[in-house]
Amino acid sequence: QVQLVESGGGLVQAGGSLRLSCAASGGTFSRFAVGWFRQAPGKEREFVAAITWSSSRTSYADSVKGRFTISRDNAKNTAFLQMNSLKPEDTAVYSCAARTTWPTSNPNEYDYWGQGTQVTVSS
Repeated sequence: QVQLVESGGGLVQAGGSLRLSCAASGGTFSRFAVGWFRQAPGKEREFVAAITWSSSRTSYADSVKGRFTISRDNAKNTAFLQMNSLKPEDTAVYSCAARTTWPTSNPNEYDYWGQGTQVTVSS
């Protein structure tokens, strides 16, 4: 079974940047599609970005297009979420997830999840 651990969250001022990492172990990470999701207090988990195992295709939620970039380094068993121009509404717990087939925006279709990392954007 694949284990995922997120890191890189923290407190940042509006307009600033953070880079989240998702370190994987216990499986053939290079063959897994990866998604990033976030959940704010009182809100449902929402899709942020996803990437194929080969990095040949990426997708983003409309709310983060042009500001966030998903990437991965399979040699290091790590996926990333570069977040620029952060806004207070980006405040949430960010989680990475993996699945054995193609990436989707539906969290119910992912097989493995990390515990999440808190991102707080202040005004």
